[in-house]
Amino acid sequence: MKRFILTGAPGSGKTVLLRQLELDGYAVVEEAATDVIALARAQGRPEPWADASFPGEVCALQRRRLARAVAPGVSVQIHDRSPVCTYALARYLGHPVPPELRGELRRIRDEEVYERRVLFVENLGFVTRTEARRVSLDEALRFERVHTEVYRELGYDCVALPAGDPRERADAVAEVVGRP
Repeated sequence: MKRFILTGAPGSGKTVLLRQLELDGYAVVEEAATDVIALARAQGRPEPWADASFPGEVCALQRRRLARAVAPGVSVQIHDRSPVCTYALARYLGHPVPPELRGELRRIRDEEVYERRVLFVENLGFVTRTEARRVSLDEALRFERVHTEVYRELGYDCVALPAGDPRERADAVAEVVGRP
């Protein structure tokens, strides 16, 4: 099983690209932070990312999603973010890295869980705010820099997916990962 990480700054078009890839027949694994935020808000925590526990909560959901069974015959998965992204988020937010995230980073390295080529969706030059995405373009660009630094520090090669329409970006992904 080849597992590719799709990542990038908030508002870069990852989710739209992931939907296109799913329609193209790729097996996709959903991003976890947005779902952790939605649940926390429903439980009365308006800004869950401000809690030092947030990276650990995201990491736990990422691990559960990674462990799900894969349909027979699937040889490529596209993951919307990874524990490396969660580590970058902790660094960006100034949170300590929880032990479970440190352990997961070691595990994915030692077990070579993800391909070393990471699909890095470059920013679109603007950010549309949502309930889960409350960052400005400047903040998103700073997060993008932290993201690329962390991936490179951990030995990953970021393959840039420049701004473009979802079809163009999906075709660029297929050039890297092959067709489903």
